[in-house]
Amino acid sequence: MRHGFKLIFLAVAVIALGGCTLPRGAALTGEVLKQHSSDKPTFAVVPVTQDNVREIARWPATGWSGSYRWIKGGRGPQGSVIKSGDRLNLVIWDSEENSLLTTAGQKTVALEGIQVSPSGTIFVPYIDEISVSGLSPDKARLRIQERLEPSIPSAQVQVTVAPGRGNSVDMVAGVARPGTYPLPDRNSSILSLIAQAGGVSEALENPLVRLIRAGQEHEIRAQKLFSDSGANIALRGGDQVIVQEDDRYFTALGATGSERLVPFETETVNALEALSIIGGLNDARANPRGVLILRDYPASALRTDGSGPEMEQTVFTFDLTHASGLFAARKFNIHPGDTVLATESPVTAARTVLELIGSAFGAARTASNTGD
Repeated sequence: MRHGFKLIFLAVAVIALGGCTLPRGAALTGEVLKQHSSDKPTFAVVPVTQDNVREIARWPATGWSGSYRWIKGGRGPQGSVIKSGDRLNLVIWDSEENSLLTTAGQKTVALEGIQVSPSGTIFVPYIDEISVSGLSPDKARLRIQERLEPSIPSAQVQVTVAPGRGNSVDMVAGVARPGTYPLPDRNSSILSLIAQAGGVSEALENPLVRLIRAGQEHEIRAQKLFSDSGANIALRGGDQVIVQEDDRYFTALGATGSERLVPFETETVNALEALSIIGGLNDARANPRGVLILRDYPASALRTDGSGPEMEQTVFTFDLTHASGLFAARKFNIHPGDTVLATESPVTAARTVLELIGSAFGAARTASNTGD
């Protein structure tokens, strides 16, 4: 009889335990979203469906500054133009016997290293200041020659240009040979620059090419730059190019194949791809109706007309038990800094309680048999 009371006591204890919070690997959907039902919710909940996924895609991007904004294609002319800071080398030919520039028996005079002033001019004897900025070397030659003609009618001019800062670009990092590279013409491409600098460092994983031009940043994945000829843009003097690892990531938590920081290995990652990358949902634990994506928006992105998020902290919910939810997840892109949370199925908790009850009854029977 005493053993029977022990059996009943153990069963009641286990059932009571089932009413408490059981240890598990992830929260339930209701637990995560519970605060949203209060009088003062601190986050918004947006169920993602095929009806609203395209509109959500137009909401502001979050997580990175460049947002993969790249300059549209367009190549420049083959010739170069003179800019402030360039250095001109002039060779002036004069066949006159009483030349103002040459001495007896001399037919040419060389003027080397004439730097173009910030105002775009150079000084040439018997001409004084002459504007050459924005001219091609050939047009600068004709202009100098025309200005010399009143004083030296037979003068002929040869011009070569050594590019200065205004006609050079900086290859800052992520290549074998960083440094400043002169632009031979206005059609010098970014791929040509990377090749001159020794190519992208093999040590970089998921390399990203960043272009800084006139204070604006533009980004493109190296893989896309190499594969898309339209992305191979012409450089401008003063451009800065940096190759670095793409540091964007999202966080995987809950009842998934892995819990970790996940780097972006492609330009975009949709919700289904994200789940695949992290090993999918745990068959024994995950709730396919409760896949959540947590995202932070800046205050400037908030909207009240439905064209953007209503609150800075927003939870997107997905039901992956039907085709509509699966298609919506395929069209929903993960943003850098997002958290992908697979909540735990309520069935898991119930199964755990039943297993504990079964174990308790088994232990009780063992104790009873032993006592007998």
